[in-house]
Amino acid sequence: MELGISTFVERTPDPETGLTVSPHQRLHHLLEEAVLLEEVGLDVFAIGEHHRPDFVASSPAVILAAIAAKTKRIKLSSAVTVLSSDDPVRVFQDFSTLDLLSDGRAEIMAGRGSFIESFPLFGYNLEDYDELFAEKLELLVQLNKSEKVNWVGKHRPSIKNLGVYPRPFQKELPVWVAVGGTPQSVIRAAKLGLPLALAIIGGSPEQFVPLVNLYKETYLSAGHDAAKMEIAVHSHGYIADESDQAALEFYPSYQHVMTQLGRERGWPAMNPHQFQAMRSKKGSLLVGSANEVTDKILYYKELFGLTRFLLHISVGTLPHKKVLHAIELLGTEVAPAVNKHS
Repeated sequence: MELGISTFVERTPDPETGLTVSPHQRLHHLLEEAVLLEEVGLDVFAIGEHHRPDFVASSPAVILAAIAAKTKRIKLSSAVTVLSSDDPVRVFQDFSTLDLLSDGRAEIMAGRGSFIESFPLFGYNLEDYDELFAEKLELLVQLNKSEKVNWVGKHRPSIKNLGVYPRPFQKELPVWVAVGGTPQSVIRAAKLGLPLALAIIGGSPEQFVPLVNLYKETYLSAGHDAAKMEIAVHSHGYIADESDQAALEFYPSYQHVMTQLGRERGWPAMNPHQFQAMRSKKGSLLVGSANEVTDKILYYKELFGLTRFLLHISVGTLPHKKVLHAIELLGTEVAPAVNKHS
């Protein structure tokens, strides 16, 4: 099973100091994180697209290209590309270029997005939320398979027998469909034979088993090869030398971000009792010692039949040295233990 980390390249206030690092400093820290991830033997580095002041990564492909120049082996993915408000032609071209620069390590994780800022920014109507994604995913898949494209849609001008360049280093770019819990998206990915990336950032992991079963059943009934089926999970988490230490270090920044998002979306504020419940085996957080995080990843693997797991370490701002140490523990202690049982 592949292991890696995902990030939105956050730049929220440090709960201890109240200071916010500059975008310049945060991106340089990010490059160090990616280089270390490769050095400790992990597999995937994934960056999510956002258009908010508290996240730096509005253009994951550009940042991943900088990482490509400093690494040789790790896979470089978006997590996610908000395809609904982007142009699939430009997305394909950007990631094909990244693929050429990285000798075939680029991936696209396409999703509808959990934030809405990109829709008014690029002139799209939120009422077309699902229709935009379905149409643009169909075009992206076609672009990936054919050099010359004929395509007619509702939300983008038609393409009449035109070539789209450059072509990727790989025969085709890996395109994952990222979902948060919507059955329609799961079915769409399965029918197209695309890998599924499931975000489990709340509730109980067991609640997502029916969605994964739906994906597997639909994938096979559509005639796709079971041997090529890929399923990933992305969850928030953090690793420290001791369990209590991990909770104490992670909680302040996590509480800050989740409470702020709660104000935007009508959720209650994060509290210590809720946090501890989410850290339990039945919860969605992977926060603890290397052994605890290993056990929970293996639990996810048993539940879903995973081929990949991505740990989202810095939900809010954590000290850079602590993030690096968490990545080190993921690579040197968690990954060998997980692979031993795979």
